[in-house]
Amino acid sequence: METKSKQPVPSNTITRDLCDIAAPTGNVYESTMIIAKRANQIAADVKQELSHKLEEFSNYADTLEETFENREQIEISRYYERLPKPTLVAIKEFEDGKIYYRKAE
Repeated sequence: METKSKQPVPSNTITRDLCDIAAPTGNVYESTMIIAKRANQIAADVKQELSHKLEEFSNYADTLEETFENREQIEISRYYERLPKPTLVAIKEFEDGKIYYRKAE
C-alpha cells in the first residue's frame, strides 16, 4: 500500500488537546464525528485493498486439513498489521486540514 501522506503518522496513541481538535468546527463532538467518519473510510479502503491482495492466494478447494502457510501471504498480512490505525491517520489529516467536511443544513 502506498502511503498517501508523506508526513509520518504516530504508530501509537498520544495525548491531544481537546481545544485544538474542537477549533476547526467550534464543537469537539462535531470534530470527533468528522474524524470517526474519515477513519471508517480509511479502514474500508485498507480492508478492500488487503482483501484484493489476499484473494490471489485463496484456493476455494481447500479444507481445514489441507490449509498451508504461504510466506508471501504472511508478509502481506504483517505489513498491514504494522500500518498505523485508521483513527490515527484520520486525526493527523484533520489536524493538517486535509479533510473536507460540510454541514447538511
